[in-house]
Amino acid sequence: MDLTELGSVHGVVVARRDAVVEEWYGSGPDFSWGVPLGVVDFGPDTLHDMRSVTKSVVALLYGIALERGLVPAPDEPLVRHFPEYPDLAADPERATRTVGHALTMTLGVEWDESVPYTGPANAEIAMELAADRYRFVLERPLVDEPGRQWHYCGGASALLGGLISKGSGQGLADFARAELFTPLGIDRFEWMAGGDGVPSAASGLRLTPRGLARVGQLVLGDGLGIVPASWLDVALRTHVTIGGTLRYGYQWYLDTVGPHRTVSAMGNGGQRLFVLPDLDLAVAVTAGGYDSADQSATPDAVLARVLASLPTGSALPTGSAPTGGS
Repeated sequence: MDLTELGSVHGVVVARRDAVVEEWYGSGPDFSWGVPLGVVDFGPDTLHDMRSVTKSVVALLYGIALERGLVPAPDEPLVRHFPEYPDLAADPERATRTVGHALTMTLGVEWDESVPYTGPANAEIAMELAADRYRFVLERPLVDEPGRQWHYCGGASALLGGLISKGSGQGLADFARAELFTPLGIDRFEWMAGGDGVPSAASGLRLTPRGLARVGQLVLGDGLGIVPASWLDVALRTHVTIGGTLRYGYQWYLDTVGPHRTVSAMGNGGQRLFVLPDLDLAVAVTAGGYDSADQSATPDAVLARVLASLPTGSALPTGSAPTGGS
């Protein structure tokens, strides 16, 4: 598989039936959270920004923490678990915002990430520059009823990361290393932090494409005994419709490609993890199209090429795909 003509692709790993079946690496300019790295020759051990793919990994961590009784259940009010902000907890309207609303990005707060991630006009960047990210999110103006509609909000992911850190007594990166990455065999990762020194649960993770594909294999394998299968069943079912066929679970996107159900993690620049349970297929893509208007075209083209390369009749027998939501 040669993807040179796609331009901004940096790396692709295709995993199927518990094995890596295809890898491709290119070269090109890259950035680490906006800091130029120059031209990079990518390879199996090269770390890469995951950007908002981070959010989907945080959802897996939340499921691990919930099983251990470290974090509140989805129906719990958020402000109840941030008692350091009594003024916000006293607001009855804010008390209606739950952990589940954060998981599904239906908080109903003012939040705008439609502008480039280059300055504080973007709400996520403003949060990362804030002295206290959790207050920054929790005190945002309320503009809609919670649970009514999906609205993209990196602040929701930050709150989930904060709850994991509070409950576990560990930084998010340390909890991830001990409870997810090491058991999964991932030994190379970084987690970038904001101005307050807190690892960004919205976009700070850096993995290799192989590491990202390994996360996909975990999803295919019902959590592999690392993430509770019962959590994946809830997290990967539809909780809110975004538009058309695109739906949202707990920090994961749900859609269809042709006849195939897809579960996806998506990040700025073309970072993608596509999971297709009926094909027992995980496709990890890293790319450099940061902030470009057509950044989805590249990973979509990669997935189309992978699917076209599969032999006819390669879908798994009915009933053999991992259980999960629709």
